[in-house]
Amino acid sequence: MKLFARPVDFSRVRTLVYHLPKGPALTLPPEGLEEFLELELNTGHICDTSEIDGVLHLFPKGNA
Repeated sequence: MKLFARPVDFSRVRTLVYHLPKGPALTLPPEGLEEFLELELNTGHICDTSEIDGVLHLFPKGNA
């Protein structure tokens, strides 16, 4: 359980990088994806660098 989960501001995200297990990564446009992503659940780790470069990295459980 995360006590201090910071919500992701999708207005700054220009690119979403989903890191798959065993190395490959998918680069996706963020438009419309926030409805399908449940970032507050135990899905792995999130690296939000959208303030710096507009990129949100998602590492699913097992690859985090």
